[in-house]
Amino acid sequence: MAERVYGFDGVSPSKGKPGRKRYAMVVDLRRCTGCNACTASCKTSFDVPLGDWRIWVAEAEFGEFPDTRRAVLPRLCNQCDEPSCVRSCPTKSTFKHPDGFVLQRYNRCIGCRTCMVACPYNARHLLPEYRREKNNPRNVADKCDFCVVRVTRGLAPICVASCTGGAMVFGDINDPKSEVARLLRESKTFNLRVELGTAPQVYYIGLTESIGDPEFAFHNRSAQLHERYNSFKRNSELGGEMAGDIIDTDMGFWGLMRHIVRNFSSFFAQVPHKFFRGLY
Repeated sequence: MAERVYGFDGVSPSKGKPGRKRYAMVVDLRRCTGCNACTASCKTSFDVPLGDWRIWVAEAEFGEFPDTRRAVLPRLCNQCDEPSCVRSCPTKSTFKHPDGFVLQRYNRCIGCRTCMVACPYNARHLLPEYRREKNNPRNVADKCDFCVVRVTRGLAPICVASCTGGAMVFGDINDPKSEVARLLRESKTFNLRVELGTAPQVYYIGLTESIGDPEFAFHNRSAQLHERYNSFKRNSELGGEMAGDIIDTDMGFWGLMRHIVRNFSSFFAQVPHKFFRGLY
């Protein structure tokens, strides 16, 4: 049987393939303090709009007072070896790099949000019309790219470089001498949502099923955590029109319908601009 390939350039999965690189990340949750230094450094470096994240730290609270605890989980694009976002993109703006990076061709993106729906990790967002730097992409999908520009220059991703607890390790897992390969050999690691067959390449040490399950984590957030997440969106410079995100609480049927109508209205208002700009 022929090997399945994904992406505009027909790049096949590279994990374990001799002579090829496969960049991946290991996050040791025993060392993560939930300080959000990774989130802050990423937003600053990439002009990520308020209310959107390339990397964020999910939180959940467990137990009843006084026996309570909080779990934290850094979340980002899992740079899948078999990415559903690449398969679903109608314009092939999302593609795979031979070294495993899942990247975006901004000039091809029509802002249809198909990749956002297809991604099982909620790792994508739509860049708004307003950006602090006028030459930055806008009205197109975006996500974490493992800091490909830094990595190709021999630097670690900005989240890894800024991690105060040393919880994030990045490298080529096809290189047996790399630290990330050593951690995978010596530690018990877990991936998120492996049952979907996307082959995610972000590995966690110390991951518990509770915080790893998105529905459980959502329902076990406190009212204060819901309010903190939503305050970013309500108080943004865009007046809450954050790109395709869903309010972090139960909106009810009519609230969900209003949210869907608002996103569709935003998309169709941009269609003429995207059509005449064309794909190149």
